[in-house]
Amino acid sequence: MSNETVAASAPGTEQLPHGVGSSLPSADLRAKTEGTFPYAADLWAEGLLWAAVLRSPHAHARIVSIDVTHAQEMAGVRAVVTHEDVPGEPLHGRKTADRPLFAAEVVRHHGEAIAAVAADHPDTARMAAAAIIVEYELLDPVTDPEQSFEAPPLHPDGNLIRHIPLRHGDPEAAGEVVVEGLYRIGRQDPAPIGAEAGLAVPRPDGGVELYTASTDPHGDRDRAAACYGLAPEQVKIVVTGVPGASADREDAGFQLPLGLLALRTGCPVKLTATREESFLGHAHRHPTLLRYRHHADADGKLVKVEAQILLDGGAYADTSADALAAAVSFACGPYVVPHAFIEGWAVRTNNPPSGHVRGEGALQVCAAYEAQMDKLAKKLGADPAELRLRNAMATGDILPTGQTVTCPAPVAELLDAVRDFPLPELPKDTPQEDWLLPGGPEGAGEPAAVRRGVGYGLGMVQLLGAEGADEVSTATVKVHDGAATVICAAVETGQGFATLARQIVQETLGIDDVRVAPVDTDQPPAGPSCHGRHTWVSGGAVERAAKMVRTQLLQPLAHKFGMSTELLQIADGKITSYDGVLSTTVEEAMDGKELWATAQCRPHPTEPLDADGQGDAFVGMAFCAIRAVVDVDIEIGSVRVVELAVAQDVGRILNPAQLRVRIEAGVTQGVGAALTENLRTPRGLVRHPDLTGYALPTALDAPDIRIVKLVEERDVVAPFGAKAASAVPVVTAPAAVASAVRAATGRPVNRLPIRPQAAVGAELV
Repeated sequence: MSNETVAASAPGTEQLPHGVGSSLPSADLRAKTEGTFPYAADLWAEGLLWAAVLRSPHAHARIVSIDVTHAQEMAGVRAVVTHEDVPGEPLHGRKTADRPLFAAEVVRHHGEAIAAVAADHPDTARMAAAAIIVEYELLDPVTDPEQSFEAPPLHPDGNLIRHIPLRHGDPEAAGEVVVEGLYRIGRQDPAPIGAEAGLAVPRPDGGVELYTASTDPHGDRDRAAACYGLAPEQVKIVVTGVPGASADREDAGFQLPLGLLALRTGCPVKLTATREESFLGHAHRHPTLLRYRHHADADGKLVKVEAQILLDGGAYADTSADALAAAVSFACGPYVVPHAFIEGWAVRTNNPPSGHVRGEGALQVCAAYEAQMDKLAKKLGADPAELRLRNAMATGDILPTGQTVTCPAPVAELLDAVRDFPLPELPKDTPQEDWLLPGGPEGAGEPAAVRRGVGYGLGMVQLLGAEGADEVSTATVKVHDGAATVICAAVETGQGFATLARQIVQETLGIDDVRVAPVDTDQPPAGPSCHGRHTWVSGGAVERAAKMVRTQLLQPLAHKFGMSTELLQIADGKITSYDGVLSTTVEEAMDGKELWATAQCRPHPTEPLDADGQGDAFVGMAFCAIRAVVDVDIEIGSVRVVELAVAQDVGRILNPAQLRVRIEAGVTQGVGAALTENLRTPRGLVRHPDLTGYALPTALDAPDIRIVKLVEERDVVAPFGAKAASAVPVVTAPAAVASAVRAATGRPVNRLPIRPQAAVGAELV
């Protein structure tokens, strides 16, 4: 039976795919389809109260006074809390604790939380929040990150979050051909399919339980405990169903007020954010300004790259330091560059906070260095794909950080695959009224104004955390009565970990009935769901635990028959020996016993970048090549992505169907960053914080995505040899689309998302 086939084994039954390498369907597929999946927004508890949060309408203001009297006196209101009611540490943050739960003296961004209310009805809670009177003294917002260096401090820690100077090679090196560019990348919102929601339930011991779609439950628990003035064991995070996550799913600013209100009232408290609150409250992709100068010899071989990278971190630090490290480290892309001199800064402004969004840092620099490669090809009169091949990185090459690329890096192979894939046919034989014009099926343009362009993008991302992050995960596998249970605090965000865990146990133990337990903080930590961590560290922990159980299962049989366990194999629920002497079922070998084992997976350590931006900062990397074909109406500036051909290095394919879905979703998110998604914040105020004003690509907007090659070259240090698949196509797609628009129009296209003015030549950076 092939991986993609489901064959009937008997009338009325179906044999599902099995084990690693098969297209096992998601365990939650039916629940999501039938509407029974347990999202936080659907939770209920006896005596439930409803929460609402008052948020600042200003980007920058001094708080003169807060009057909660009217709100407290409203019928049905049970509690009103402000910064004065926080019993523990008032500041929180993922990497740096610099963000107040409630603004105390100064408001630093539009939508910052001022107070929270608990009431017996959601309408009452919202009206009570609106009844809180806040007197503000308006301050001039700092919204241009370049002005942040000279502006008065917006925070006690100052305006500079991090500065990384990277120096690699000879600063006097120069090439015969030089190209320069200035690039701007907009603010992309993760726009989760479901807005943030949560339920807090007080406990008899004075603690609290938080039911949320957390992607880092143990980190969120520790932040909550510090805020509430409680010991970590008095706070429990129970992870509910996650309605999609392409970033850190739940900002602590949504969770923390809930627990505070539950502790204050002694009642369960629920919050369901509106879409507007979701846009205002969670972190976004860093808007970025990039200046580049590429040096090459007459043959197009890169000699030196110089760059300045400025990340707008918004009001608080969040994960800006990590995003900057990725941006600086990958500023030259998957190309061999002997000499590199990069200056990177992340700064505070009065814009909304920026944080972890898939491919942070790497996406911004990919758009810039690929634009530079197009400029270099044009100046040399070279084929853009050939120029890239001439400089492509391979295993054994050196990053500008001084780290040797030890993982598989089949960059040239990926680019060859997309370059050689047949181009889509031109619609020359199609009646004009049936053309899919830029602007949609009812596009306003004329076919004669449409130009087709072909462009390329090569992207790279890190796998796991970086710069000394302790990437460890723990998992337990239990087997009893012919069924197995996996206990691991790795949150299933849609990346497929729960399915992978089932496949690992099926293959290792020959047991079809595998269940993954719900996640809470009573389990050992597994870390946050980002950078493909759980495919590597949590999948590795599950594999090790399953192998330990396998040894427990096989040792008695091996001893009985006088052979080692390595001479026994498990397949299709049967245990057999190499010589056929032993043949029994797993169920018979278990004989009613309960077996279990707990294991950890911890990759090799990394180190922080030093004062020159040098160091072995990354555990591993993944690469992608995309060829984009676009049609552009050069009169009105509309762009239609006709096709994206994708080639990606995946290490090992663990679930073919799931892998393709992850790549297609990542590409589509990248197309959004390229063409439509830009959360505009004039003077720091979020304009149109809804899905009408913020244009997400839908299924109707998704281009024809052709996955032309998946390179399976296993990374020997990774469990199963696999690489995470979601982030690198997000990083690469915007650069490829912009490259194709440049090819179609001859315009520089220095901004993302691409505006119509750029396609018709009316826009200058």
